Amino acid sequence: MSPADRTGPLHGLRVVVVAGIGPGPHACMLLADHGAEVVRVERPGPALDEGFGFRQDAVNRGREVVTADLKSPGERDAVLALVRCADVLVEGFHPGVAEPLGIGRQTCLAGNPRLVYARMTGWGQEGPLAQRAGHDLNYVALTGILDDIGGAGQRPVPPLDLVGDFGGGSMFLVFGVLAALWERERSGVVQVVDVAMVDGASALAQMMWAMRGAGHGRPAGEPTCSTARTRSTSTYACADGRHVAVASLEPQFFDTLLAGLQVTAPGEQWDTATWPALRRLLCEAFADRTRDEWTVVFAETDAWVTPVLTYDEALVDDHLVARGGFCRGSGVDQPMPTPRFSRAVRAEPTEPVHRSLDEVLHRWSAR
Repeated sequence: MSPADRTGPLHGLRVVVVAGIGPGPHACMLLADHGAEVVRVERPGPALDEGFGFRQDAVNRGREVVTADLKSPGERDAVLALVRCADVLVEGFHPGVAEPLGIGRQTCLAGNPRLVYARMTGWGQEGPLAQRAGHDLNYVALTGILDDIGGAGQRPVPPLDLVGDFGGGSMFLVFGVLAALWERERSGVVQVVDVAMVDGASALAQMMWAMRGAGHGRPAGEPTCSTARTRSTSTYACADGRHVAVASLEPQFFDTLLAGLQVTAPGEQWDTATWPALRRLLCEAFADRTRDEWTVVFAETDAWVTPVLTYDEALVDDHLVARGGFCRGSGVDQPMPTPRFSRAVRAEPTEPVHRSLDEVLHRWSAR
């Protein structure tokens, strides 16, 4: 798909992203999915598409890729010329690194006063840890979230990279960029967007903070009333070693769960003293049939029981297939762009395309 053929509510938005990993490229994937023209500036080096690499990584879909050595004055000037034509610049360096490379905020904003300059880091642009390295799990650990994942007396369970990198990082990067663009249209003034995964992760946990404020937090070593730890909201192993997810939180759904299992609860649903016995009861009940047998039992009920599917199984799930949730590109399966819009046509994702910096600069300068 050529840039002129792109569709979506962000069609016409120009984004330059300086190469990075994790949330920055993921956020730019979301922007490109909805029509933004995204150009990734990559440092010169080995071919980006050797083996399973850049092309097969769907996070890089929908963008053009140029190479430039920012330490070379001529190539840096060409990148700055591209930035002057852009609406957004995304960089994911440690604080203070972009400036010596010649693409700091003052330099970029001097050449393009309407530029939204977005900075993506783990710890933020300031604070005692700002210059420290880290990964998703470190940010989630410091916020208190990791301690709240897992049952009482169990070790905290790392939640993939979804809470820090992509939830707290890329989603807030997209939100910050769009908020800054909206404000720019009203005020005519731009601003720098400081996105820190540690901040975003905390914002995602607002409901847990609210429950803590209401007195439902978990004292050390004790269970809590958080939905993650009620015995009616958990996962259970079945006879075939597979699992079901149970979220029968409200009383009416909990009653439907018990009816489907043909068991009687050992006490009131919210009586924490009975939770260990309830847990044992549910474990024994679910272990009596296979995952797919339980799926059939609860298929037409609102017990909120669903099978825990693998990625391969998700690809052929009736509901996800009906919604067109996945596609295949560059030889790999990948989720389709989301959310959906009533007028904008959802386009099939395209693999990244290598361009010369001069070619992209010529096209952008001509419009």
